[in-house]
Amino acid sequence: MRALTWHGPRDVRVDTVPDPTIQEPTDAIVRITSSGICGSDLHLYEVLGPFMGEGDILGHEPMGIVEAVGSGVTNLQPGDRVVMPFQISCGSCLMCDQGLQTQCETTQVRDQGMGAMLYGYTKLYGEVPGAQAEYLRVLHADYNPIKVPEGPPDDRFVYLSDVLPTAWQAVEYADIPDGGTVVVLGAGPIGDMASRIAAHRGHRVITVDLVPERLDRVRRFGAETIDIREHNSDELGDVIRDLTDGRGPNSVIDAVGMEAHGSPMAKAAHAMTRMLPGKVAEKMMQTGGVDRLASLHSAVDIVRRGGTISIIGVYGGAADPMPMLTMFDKQVQLRMGQANVRRWVDDILPLLTDEDPLGVDTFASHRMPLEEGPHGYEIFQKKQDEACKIVLQP
Repeated sequence: MRALTWHGPRDVRVDTVPDPTIQEPTDAIVRITSSGICGSDLHLYEVLGPFMGEGDILGHEPMGIVEAVGSGVTNLQPGDRVVMPFQISCGSCLMCDQGLQTQCETTQVRDQGMGAMLYGYTKLYGEVPGAQAEYLRVLHADYNPIKVPEGPPDDRFVYLSDVLPTAWQAVEYADIPDGGTVVVLGAGPIGDMASRIAAHRGHRVITVDLVPERLDRVRRFGAETIDIREHNSDELGDVIRDLTDGRGPNSVIDAVGMEAHGSPMAKAAHAMTRMLPGKVAEKMMQTGGVDRLASLHSAVDIVRRGGTISIIGVYGGAADPMPMLTMFDKQVQLRMGQANVRRWVDDILPLLTDEDPLGVDTFASHRMPLEEGPHGYEIFQKKQDEACKIVLQP
């Protein structure tokens, strides 16, 4: 089959690789019809390269058609249309029973000290072959796949794999009170969808970014916007306090994460990880503070006293410096973590109707064949050609 594979920083290629096969009774093989490029994939494109292996298959936002199932899978049959959550969980352990599928005790990558396995996402998360490919071996297919109806286009459902539940959890964790205000830092795919969800729930939403077309997208769904290019970083908190009775918002969602603009020292650390030998860079990532923390520090400054910060942007540094005095003094609550996809699916599905209140049918800025995947990564990483969400179609 053809698959998008990692060969080094900023070097992804479409290669011919062996077809996946059923290896366990709970496996299924799915023919992929759509697979998104996630903002988290851009971390593999650059910063998290030390944890990748040459030839690793990328991608964790798939949907498709079941081709075959193992003997232990009784809830699916060939021909079913399914979406796969980006994390792999068993559905029956203590953590899954609590709706914490990203902490699944059956698939935790214990030798790395990490949570549940993820498709196409480094040896930290199991080095499981990903879904930017023609076919995918689906693990724990007796629980994970989400069956969806025939008829609507893939765009209606493909975001159940990651974007929708991740943005939904970001809003849930933000704990925005009725009539409250949330600031969303970053209008990439997750920040964009979190802004739409929060506005749909009736909250006041202020979204901050520096890409005009991304700000245009969220404005169409009811968000107020701030173009960070019009203010220096020291001004942002004051600008937002001026809009919120001098207090700041009830909640802030950090949808940017480790690769925020600014933080020149952390930017240098990112560059260093690309230059060092793999084992050395890996150790640096595991023990050092290498994230660009501009967004997170802004969140601490912006949020009102007693407010909540929801961190959904990915961070990778093990020893990042945090402004603990300010956080303690302001009595800030922090909530964070990978999205627990299956926990939120039943809440989201009623919104995936022909009325399309969240705009999923038109959410993709680009759709392209799998063979053009390397170009998709390039324009997404460089924010070119108004790229905000790219869906690959094998």
